[in-house]
Amino acid sequence: MTKVYFNSWLEEYKKPFGAILVNEFISFKFKADDPNVTGVTLVIARDGGQSHTIKMESYGTAIYHFDYFFNEGKGVYFYYFELHYLDANHAEYTRYYGAVAGGGPGKLVDHLEEINAYQVTCFEKKETAPKWYRKGVFYQIFPDRFYNGNPKELVNNPKANTFIYGSKEDTPMYIKDENGDIARWDFFGGNFKGIKAKIPYLKELGITGIYLNPIFEARSNHRYDTSNYLNIDPILGTEEDFADLLDALHQNDIHVILDGVFSHVGRNSLYFNYDGAYGIDKGAYRNIHSQYYPWFTFNRYPDEYNSWWGVKDLPEINKENKEFQDFIFGSAGVLQKWNKFGIDGWRLDVADELPDEFIAGIRSNLDQFADKVLLGEVWEDASNKISYGKRRQYILGNHLQGVMNYPLREQALAFLMADCRPETIASHFTTLQENYPRDIFYNSFNNIGTHDTERILTQLNGDKRKLSLAFALLHLFPGVPCVYYGDEAGLTGGKDPDNRKFFPWDNIEEDCYEACRKWISLRAENPVIYEGDFLLLYTERILGVLRYDAEDFVLVFFNPTNGLQVLNVAEIQTLRPLPIAKERLQAIIGRNNTIQEAGTLTFSGKLFE
Repeated sequence: MTKVYFNSWLEEYKKPFGAILVNEFISFKFKADDPNVTGVTLVIARDGGQSHTIKMESYGTAIYHFDYFFNEGKGVYFYYFELHYLDANHAEYTRYYGAVAGGGPGKLVDHLEEINAYQVTCFEKKETAPKWYRKGVFYQIFPDRFYNGNPKELVNNPKANTFIYGSKEDTPMYIKDENGDIARWDFFGGNFKGIKAKIPYLKELGITGIYLNPIFEARSNHRYDTSNYLNIDPILGTEEDFADLLDALHQNDIHVILDGVFSHVGRNSLYFNYDGAYGIDKGAYRNIHSQYYPWFTFNRYPDEYNSWWGVKDLPEINKENKEFQDFIFGSAGVLQKWNKFGIDGWRLDVADELPDEFIAGIRSNLDQFADKVLLGEVWEDASNKISYGKRRQYILGNHLQGVMNYPLREQALAFLMADCRPETIASHFTTLQENYPRDIFYNSFNNIGTHDTERILTQLNGDKRKLSLAFALLHLFPGVPCVYYGDEAGLTGGKDPDNRKFFPWDNIEEDCYEACRKWISLRAENPVIYEGDFLLLYTERILGVLRYDAEDFVLVFFNPTNGLQVLNVAEIQTLRPLPIAKERLQAIIGRNNTIQEAGTLTFSGKLFE
């Protein structure tokens, strides 16, 4: 039996579980059932702040206790324990107890430099999201690749020095010059009228929200090289077309989130104007007296300038420039125009590149409008992310309301391809659940594929059974699921641009479509999936996802292997307390239930009877 023990996931040792509001208490308890231990000290500090060394009280028992008051403001706090001993010669010495990885049970080490501290996230405000968002199912559309709604598929306003594919089945490719830069952009001609024409398809699938890749004027097909934030890209249509699309979507109870690309612009934009398309003396590159010149950082004018990750086609904006800030989120700025237009929220591209103050300014603008949501592209644990040497404030209040859940995609693939054990998945997500404020955790923008990743079916080696499991994980985990266009149709593809093929309207894989629709329907029919608590169960090869509240539950077990797996209740483990007794679980599941290869078992009903 372990003589010294602490577990940040169990409320008998740390209460409450998870993140904490500013000016609230956490009760820490540490078990030291060792006669050689003479005392336990809690060492805790706000990131970058002064450490506090606090003697814990035992009152003559093996349980040491202290209630810590989080009154030093929002931020990430780190803590560990010092155990004080007397050896056989009554000499004093100290050992240290910290986390193994993330949270949960820890380990005892002999030297302070070996310690891995536990984390507590302290936030200043609950980030409630609009009801439509929390219960939604989203669909990500790369506009050029979805559908052309014009008669005879006429392409709107083709761009100069580009090419349009001969058929919708063509594989995307880049035409590059001798320097490796893209010389000619490729287009299929998808547009706003095409999205409007496919609203019945989206409704049938069960979609209630659309996340659109950039729609503003740009040279490329992806439009992350913005040319003009205030203009719709003509190849997509007009402002009237966009207004018509928004109206049609809203009439069908489908909301729209736009991609906000504010870290950089295009080299050939109105603001930089490298090629002179906007006038021979306009823009920062061509005129040092341009109003846009202060937006950029030139190391040697005009050809050496800061660009996004060194990509010369994407000059980097100085986000601390007050004029640029006012242009984006001021009273007559970019956000103001499109928010009033009727869009429902924003996804901030490369949030790591945006200073916290800039994100706070965007959030302040959105808070002027009812029922809008602000999400950010963050690929890692957003609670402790360090970007450009600074600990980020993303989820501590008044910044982002949620972040993209790339960890879900990463862990789902590892699990489905048998690269990691279910216990590892459970540990990873319990850590994330502990580190995120509850509202942030439930506002996560879940994905198993985006325009920045290889297609999920390709990464699953074409296994459609495992694709169904991936869709299930996407829709069962806390957060809001977002299906990347075409994943439900069986699209395959490697890295960009292969992951951006045109939607196969004449060749939809029915098995893939039905698998996706099945899990969307299960979520829609069971509010406990998007409102209820969350717990992961596991055996050596099987993972279970339990969503529950005081009355109802949905429980799904996953077998990622290519062989039959027998589910034995006696082998089921959890990292946090199971809300029901094992006997009740046995009654729900039955005895020796067999899960087919790469399959699931689903149970639902009343949690207690």
